[in-house]
Amino acid sequence: MGFTSPSDKEEISMIDSERTKELKAFYDSKVGVKGLVDAGITKIPRIFYQPPDNFKKASELGHKDYAIPVIDLASIHEDPCERKRVVERVKEASETWGFFQIVNHGIPVNIMDGMLDGIMKFFEQDDELKLEFFSHDHRPFMYNGNSNLYNKVIPSWRDSFFCNMAPNAPKPEDLPSICRDILLDYSSQVIKLGTLLFEILSEALGLNSNYLRDMGYNEGVFAYAHYYPPCPEPELTVGTIKHTDTDFITVLLKDHMDGLQVLHEDTWIDVPHVPGALVINIGDFLQLISNDKFKSVQHRVPANIKGPRASIACFFSTAFLPSSRTYGPIKELLSEDNPAKYREYSISEFANHYTFSLSKIALN
Repeated sequence: MGFTSPSDKEEISMIDSERTKELKAFYDSKVGVKGLVDAGITKIPRIFYQPPDNFKKASELGHKDYAIPVIDLASIHEDPCERKRVVERVKEASETWGFFQIVNHGIPVNIMDGMLDGIMKFFEQDDELKLEFFSHDHRPFMYNGNSNLYNKVIPSWRDSFFCNMAPNAPKPEDLPSICRDILLDYSSQVIKLGTLLFEILSEALGLNSNYLRDMGYNEGVFAYAHYYPPCPEPELTVGTIKHTDTDFITVLLKDHMDGLQVLHEDTWIDVPHVPGALVINIGDFLQLISNDKFKSVQHRVPANIKGPRASIACFFSTAFLPSSRTYGPIKELLSEDNPAKYREYSISEFANHYTFSLSKIALN
């Protein structure tokens, strides 16, 4: 049995106290990680130190055959055979990887490039302009350095802004002028794409193409844009911690700089830049309602001495919508050979858990 002496407890208390002071100082500065870089630091604050990761990278092991599938949607509306092929590829990727990239998805390249440029412009404008939107309370649009500062989660080496996109689109006056128009244009394009993706995923589950949409799973959409400044000690921290997404699906737009990694067979796989592509991943909610047929897998973004880089992730989730409905495995997918692996849960139950885990609602 372990034993913690009074002196050990005092030391732990002092460490926690120092961490709290550092967190408060970082929070009160309101200039985020970019502010630290602009100040010319050569050593990162201890609050950003991450414990070593035990998983190897595929590039270190010589695994060249591991590659996130890239799926072309070009002829999906005109050619039934091509649509069937796409559905099969999405099904395989969702079952095996939990991730895939799509090209020829209908969102113009100039809008995607404009969105990434808008993110850069927002974070690189004068601090006083960004501070108009600084908040850790839920607002239609809010900027902050990290959203997990005081809950024992180690902060990531990035700055972020949040924007609610649907069903209640933000008013133009609630958005920063420097990226207002492109954010509204891009969000409308992603919402339209989401309808198509939910059709494909419904068919991949063997259901009617309108099934997931008719259940309202695509009604709520919110976005997180991330700005990753260069890090002077990237080996000590990460840009985004290892996690799964607590949504149905995520549509990610990232710039040309590599960074995103997916955990596959206990190995970190790099998601390479594909011109014009969007990255799609399965979230915890879809794993749950598919009864584990589709996989929500862990992913991360390492810190990098290069930069800055930008990305925006759009999450299709009903978590922020007021509702008394419950969620559980889709009845049409269950059988005697495939019984439910999860119990039903409500949105309020989910909201009560700051960090959500499928294990909390799994049937034992």
